[in-house]
Amino acid sequence: MSTLQNKIDFAVVLRVKNANPNGDPLNGNRPRTDYGGLGEITDVCLKRKLRDRLQEAGQSIFVQSDDRKLDGETSLRNRAESATNGLGKDAFKKTANKDTTAKLACAKWFDVRAFGQVFAFASGADAGGVSIPIRGPVTIQSAFSKEAVSITSTQITKSVSGEGDGTKRSADTMGMKHRVDSGVYVTFGSINPQLAERTGFSDEDAQAIKAVLPKLFENDASSARPDGSMEVLSVVWWQHNCKSGQYSSAKVHGSLNVAADGTISFNDLDGLEPEVINGF
Repeated sequence: MSTLQNKIDFAVVLRVKNANPNGDPLNGNRPRTDYGGLGEITDVCLKRKLRDRLQEAGQSIFVQSDDRKLDGETSLRNRAESATNGLGKDAFKKTANKDTTAKLACAKWFDVRAFGQVFAFASGADAGGVSIPIRGPVTIQSAFSKEAVSITSTQITKSVSGEGDGTKRSADTMGMKHRVDSGVYVTFGSINPQLAERTGFSDEDAQAIKAVLPKLFENDASSARPDGSMEVLSVVWWQHNCKSGQYSSAKVHGSLNVAADGTISFNDLDGLEPEVINGF
């Protein structure tokens, strides 16, 4: 299987309605906003959803969330060193060849060859403080809303006691829920063929990401994000005709114009046509 031959840029336009797309734990789990009031969904949040959708599509994922893990491993180290689900302990010994271990990890796990990974394990008799960095070809930016978002906060209470004999409920049974009333967000990403050569990321892998982007929020419902409150409106996919790219990613991303209602238009880039994919 050959590695990626053409640079790719992409964008995702999504709508949030009465949901908390990405709460900030340092701010009472309120939806993230920047200083200008624009809503934000972090890149790591988006990559988590990408990993989940890819795992549901049958891809092997190294960084599995605890509520979706398929192999029963209790930590990333256990997964990496597992003889059944990983590469075995010998691959991460101090005496092991790091390049060989990196290649094996990229071949085994989709998210490692796509996003990269740092295998950094604590010192031990065999590990010796091993650290194996892998730089992936797929990058994605944080998503920002096109306009400042309005956030509604609602106070809630428990109807039952969490502990004790049930005779009383103290003030700590009260809490808050927050939501973005409505907002259109945009995120951009890129896939670099030069880095793809190092991890073995292929054209087929790029198509796998393209296939799950319109379904980014499927099977992702929670009390903060009820079904239907998060929607991908469109995915824009630019495939260049060479490895280095016909234009810089900044220029390509800047050619997309997104209105506050989610409609899109483009500035013309000679020789580079965008492919628009409707949300799932």
